[in-house]
Amino acid sequence: MPYQSPVGEFRFLLDHVIGYRDVTATPRYAEAAEVTEAILTEAAKLCDTVLAPVNRSGDKHPARLENGVVRTSPGYAEAYGAIRDGGWVAISSTPEHGGMGLPVTLTTAVNDMMSGACLALQLNPLLTQGQIDALEHHASDEIRATYLPKLISGEWTGTMNLTEPQAGSDVGALRTRAEPNGDGSYAVTGQKIYITWGDHDLAGNVCHLVLARLPDGGPGTKGISLFMVPKFIPDAAGNPGVRNSLKVVSLEHKLGLHGSPTAVMQYDGATGWLVGETHDGMRAMFTMMNNARLAVGVQGVGVAEAAYQHALAYALDRKQGKTPVEGGGTIVDHADVRRMLATMKAKVFAARAIGLSCAAAIDMARATGTAEWAARAAVLTPIAKAYGTEVGMDVANEGVQVHGGMGFIEETGASQFLRDVRVTAIYEGTNGIQAMDLVGRKMMDGGEAAWRLLEEVQSAAEAARGTLAPLANAVWSASESLREATEAMVAAGMQDRFAGAVPYLHAFALVLGAHFHLRAALAEGGAGPRSRLAAVFIHRLLPRYAGLLAEAREGAAGLYALSIEDLCA
Repeated sequence: MPYQSPVGEFRFLLDHVIGYRDVTATPRYAEAAEVTEAILTEAAKLCDTVLAPVNRSGDKHPARLENGVVRTSPGYAEAYGAIRDGGWVAISSTPEHGGMGLPVTLTTAVNDMMSGACLALQLNPLLTQGQIDALEHHASDEIRATYLPKLISGEWTGTMNLTEPQAGSDVGALRTRAEPNGDGSYAVTGQKIYITWGDHDLAGNVCHLVLARLPDGGPGTKGISLFMVPKFIPDAAGNPGVRNSLKVVSLEHKLGLHGSPTAVMQYDGATGWLVGETHDGMRAMFTMMNNARLAVGVQGVGVAEAAYQHALAYALDRKQGKTPVEGGGTIVDHADVRRMLATMKAKVFAARAIGLSCAAAIDMARATGTAEWAARAAVLTPIAKAYGTEVGMDVANEGVQVHGGMGFIEETGASQFLRDVRVTAIYEGTNGIQAMDLVGRKMMDGGEAAWRLLEEVQSAAEAARGTLAPLANAVWSASESLREATEAMVAAGMQDRFAGAVPYLHAFALVLGAHFHLRAALAEGGAGPRSRLAAVFIHRLLPRYAGLLAEAREGAAGLYALSIEDLCA
């Protein structure tokens, strides 16, 4: 079965589950309600008929470096051209420079569909979206005027350059330096690795946001500045001019995402321009990173959707053994296969709802300027990123299992989803870092934003007790346990928080997922496919929160009691 964008699912989530009507009720996004259906429908056509057909091409025929030029996979140029010409790169960008000004919630839905269709190619516009966000918030008027129209139109593309061989998660250890040229520009020198879509033949220019240290920049992250360093320096008319002093040293040989060129970039006195204030580069770059964190979480959801569809099609066709269902005969009727497919689908719904809810909170924060909405988005972002990518890996892995031995055979295509999605749990801050962010920085308010989320979950569960008591009671009990664990987390020392961060985040995600499933069941009146799916999630998956919270409250002492010698024994 070819990939089919789940437009009906998005309609239901937007209308009944994640509060999109609150977004379109604001003056800023009032016109979005009129175009939402058209955006979803047209994006689905693009994904199903243009992007999905090139997904296997990218896996079989990776991007390659030839004589200093990166050549992309067959069909990618035409597919990217359709993204560019359709205006899909930056539909949420400000109209001032050519964007549509639509809600981030809609961009999130489109990114989900694009990721399911062809993740390797979707990474290209995703990074451009993040760069646009950073420039809109931090760049000078001159840089905005030069770069934003071309980035928004898709004529040019953007990247982010943080990582160096000795500076991964510890960005402050970077060695790339920037020297003033005396004319307002800077000479940037250094090497960056893992640069996604660092070069290619799809667009007229590749614009790099590069972290580097000025001569008077202090040690660590507080001494880092951010620079715009284009492949081609724009001329007086704003068109690509002379080539800059930068090059692709090599392309990484990766587990998956073969169609996406991941470059080692070398900058040799390349001309760049400061973005934001000196020594304040991390704040500007975090704007791009936070944009990407939600988008990466949604990548996991999109791939999970594609892997689920692929596994379902196989299960509906494959005959193996005697099934307990009269008139059946394919493996979908075996209890264990039914279990795998049901839990796959339930996880995808939960992760998708969390990601869209996070996007809606971002929209409400922008539309209202309310601190509470911003705090809600801040709490949901690490959860959406970590849980979305974990679900991507889990569902893709289960998809291989549904295929049985054929899942291990490349020709079926099941393994590509698993290989492609694996890195999403690593980049834009590993999922462990997301969890530490949740229990650390995002709880510097004493847990207030988390409390408000849990109050919402409990209020909804109490309201549902009249019609969906078994489901509602389970959600309420889980949220109460999470509330108690949150109190303990806020009171704990930071090392103990970090030791329990990952299971705590996963438990939080399960409770939120159950909450959204319950809302879906309520919207359906308690009888229908989404109600039955909610029962699968709440009765079969939600109970895992208890073990996760027990681990989260265990603290760090037991981990460090296990010595290095013990680990090596």
